Amino acid sequence: MSAENNQSLEKDIGPIPDQASSNGAPAAPQMSAHEHDVARAAARFGYGPLAHVNTADAPLRPFGGEFQPGLYKSVEGRKFGNPAPLGLSAFALTTFLLSAINMGARNLTEPNIVVGLAFGYGGLVQLLAGMWEMAVGNTFGATALSSYGGFWLSFAIVFTPGGFEIQKALTADGSEVQFYNSFGLYLMSWFIFTTLMLVCTLRSTVAFFLLFFFLDLTFLLLGIGYIQRDATGAPNTPVLKAGGFFGLLSAFAAWYNALAGILDTSNSFFIIPVAHFPWSPTGRSRRGKTDRETA
Repeated sequence: MSAENNQSLEKDIGPIPDQASSNGAPAAPQMSAHEHDVARAAARFGYGPLAHVNTADAPLRPFGGEFQPGLYKSVEGRKFGNPAPLGLSAFALTTFLLSAINMGARNLTEPNIVVGLAFGYGGLVQLLAGMWEMAVGNTFGATALSSYGGFWLSFAIVFTPGGFEIQKALTADGSEVQFYNSFGLYLMSWFIFTTLMLVCTLRSTVAFFLLFFFLDLTFLLLGIGYIQRDATGAPNTPVLKAGGFFGLLSAFAAWYNALAGILDTSNSFFIIPVAHFPWSPTGRSRRGKTDRETA
């Protein structure tokens, strides 16, 4: 970079942080921790060396879209996009459709229409998003997205008409009891897994926590609905409808977090609120502002 360009940049954004020059000597001294805090506070009002720099710790805050909420990562200089919104969207749409059926929308009683979506979008696409989360180093995102992608694939396998005949094999004696009990335990297993994922969201954001909280209740209620049946031996319809209701809430929560992950400086004029827990890193940092920041 030429001296003229350096002078131009310094005029716009202040002193340039420490960089090695062509002969190996530092081009400019680094700011101290105190100077950096002061610069960050000044940038909030539009002046100072960081006023025009989109850094990882400036105005945009943690959100569920990163799938392991931390400081906002700007799109500038990224080698990889954020795969979480894709996975969240795949989960949300498939969950929305199945939950609507569980609630009896349009008098639908069978989930056959979900099978194709569970294979293609909720299953395959979400599994791919989970693998991409692994590639960008996000263990939580990879575990959650890949697992729920596997859930939708396994759900589709169970309900594929005339395909794997799992349901037919469990009802070969003419009774639905074996299938209902088996499917209820299947759902309760996913309730246990989702509870583990829920614990991992307690230091993130309210929006992200609510996604897993609603989903946890969904699996719990659906599992109970199949295991604790009504007087006729059929799945408990009111409980299944309650599970469908919380499934709809989890679908909209997933879409909300996906939108939070999509909105950035390349496509939006704003970000949506996600509400930080007071004990989260961002919540603590806000309580620990310096006198200059709160003045």
